Amino acid sequence: MKMKKNILWRASLIALTAILSIVFFLPNTSLFEKMPLWWQQNMPSKGMVMGLDLYGGAHLVFEVQGDKALEITTDRIVSSLNRLFENKKIDASARRDGLLIIVTPVTGDVRRAVEDSYRKLNLIKSGDELIYTIAPIEADKIKESSVKQVLEVIRNRIDQLGVAEPAIYREAEDKIVVQLPGVKDPRRAIEIIGKTAVLEFKLVDDESPLAAELPSFVLSEEKEKFLSEFGNKIPTDREILFQRVTDRGIVTLRPFLIKKEALLTGDLLTEARVSIDDRFMEPYVSITFDRMGAGIFEDITAKNIQKRLAIILDDNVYSAPVIRERIGGGSAQITGDFTMYEASDLAIVLRAGSLPAPVEMIKNVTVGPSLGRDSIEAGRIAAIVATLLVVIFMTFYYRLAGVVANFALVLNIILLLGFMASLNATLTLPGIAGIILAIGMAVDANVIMYERIREELRVGKTPKAAIEGGYKKAFWTIFDGNVTVLITAAVLFHFGTGPIKGFAVTLGVGTAINLFTALVGTKTVFDIIYSRKDVKRLSI
Repeated sequence: MKMKKNILWRASLIALTAILSIVFFLPNTSLFEKMPLWWQQNMPSKGMVMGLDLYGGAHLVFEVQGDKALEITTDRIVSSLNRLFENKKIDASARRDGLLIIVTPVTGDVRRAVEDSYRKLNLIKSGDELIYTIAPIEADKIKESSVKQVLEVIRNRIDQLGVAEPAIYREAEDKIVVQLPGVKDPRRAIEIIGKTAVLEFKLVDDESPLAAELPSFVLSEEKEKFLSEFGNKIPTDREILFQRVTDRGIVTLRPFLIKKEALLTGDLLTEARVSIDDRFMEPYVSITFDRMGAGIFEDITAKNIQKRLAIILDDNVYSAPVIRERIGGGSAQITGDFTMYEASDLAIVLRAGSLPAPVEMIKNVTVGPSLGRDSIEAGRIAAIVATLLVVIFMTFYYRLAGVVANFALVLNIILLLGFMASLNATLTLPGIAGIILAIGMAVDANVIMYERIREELRVGKTPKAAIEGGYKKAFWTIFDGNVTVLITAAVLFHFGTGPIKGFAVTLGVGTAINLFTALVGTKTVFDIIYSRKDVKRLSI
C-alpha cells in the first residue's frame, strides 16, 4: 500500500510539472490566440522572448567616461565645501582646477574643516593655498561605481521607454552592451540612453563687465569661433553656456556668463513629469525635489532674489528665470520650446536619474530579423532530427526500456521549454544550441542505468530487483556527471557575457531537468509497469 502511494505521488508530481510547463509555454504557440478570453487574461501570457539575433533590433555598445565621473565628484565636493564654510562662518572658499581641489586661505580652521569632512582627500601641497586630490583608491572606487550606476540608470531608462526584454550587461571594465530586440525607433532609444542628464542649477553672472560684452545671440556654426575669441577673457570660476532659441524656424544660441559652482543638482529629484502651459498650450517639464533638495532650493531662492538662476541640463541652458521671491515646496519648471516627444524624453531621463558619468557610443549595429528566421528554422530542424535519431536508436537498442527513455526525453523537452517560458527567458542562437545539446544529453543517464540493469539481469535477478539494483548502482555515477556539467554551466554564466550566458542557462536548466526525468520520471514508469508480482521478463 505504501509503495502504491509513493508511485502515485511521483506520478502526480510529473503530471503537474508537465501541465504547468505546457501552460507557461502556450503563449509561444499559435494555440494561445485560440484560447478563451478568460484564459488569455488570467493565465501566463508572455512565454519566451526572442533575442536580438532571432528577432532583430539594435545592438549598442557604450563606453563610460570614468575621468568625467571624477570631475563631477570633485565639483560636488567643492560645492559641499563652500556650503560648509558658509554654515560654519569660515572665511574661505574652494574651487576646482582639473581634478584638484584648491582651498584658500590656509588656516588651521580651514584645514581641519576640510579634512574632518572629507577624510579620503589627499593633501598634495600646502603653501599659499591648500591643494587636495581624491585618493587613488577612492578614485578607482568612484570609476567602478560609476559604471555600475550607469548600467542601472540605462536599465531604468529602457524600462520606461517600454522595450520588451532588453539585454543590458557590462563588458570589460568600462563598456556596457545594450541589445534592444524589436525596437522600432533606435534613434530615439540611443538619444535617451546616451543623454547624460546632469541637471544643475547655477547663478547667472549679470554683474560682471564681461556679461555686458556678450552678444544677444550666436549662430550655431560660429559657436566655436566665438568661444575661441572670448574664452581667454573668462575667469576660471566662470563659464560660457548657451541656450538654444528657435524663432520662425531659425536656430540661434543665446550665450550666458555662468558661475561654475552648481548650487543644486538633479540627484535630489523625486519626480519629473510633462505638463501643459495653460497660456501658450506648450509642454514643459515639472520637477519636484526631495526634502533636502527642497530646503536647498528654498535657501538658494531666498539668498539670490532679483538674480537669474540658470536651469542647465548637460551644459545646455534651458531657462534662466529671475528669482522674484523665496520659493518653498521644492518645485520648479523646465521650459524651452519643447515638442511633446522632447518633453516626454526629458522627463524619462530625469525620472530614471542622471548618468554619473558621460557615455560615448562606440558601436551601433541594427540587426535585421531575416537571419533570425533562418536560424530558428535551422534550429527547429536540428532539434527534430536530433530527437528522431535518439528516439529511433533507443527504441531499437533497448526495446520497451528505450520507449521509457524516449518518454523521459519528451518530458525533458517539455519541462525545459516550460521552465524557460516561466522565467520569460530570452531565447538566442546559443540558447538554441544549449537546448539541442540538452536533448543529446537527455538519454545519457538512461543508457548508464540500463547497462547497470542488464548487469543485474545477467546474475539472475528478477526484473523488479534488477531495476532497483540498476538505479542504485547508477545513481552516483549519473549524479556526479550531471553536477559536473551544472558547475561548468554556473561558471560560464558567472564569467560569461551575453550569448555565453544564454548557452549556460539552457545547458544548466536542461541538465537539472535531466536529473529529474532520469531518476524520477523513468523510475516511476518502471515502477508502474513492473509493480505486479507476476512479471517474469524485462524488455531491455
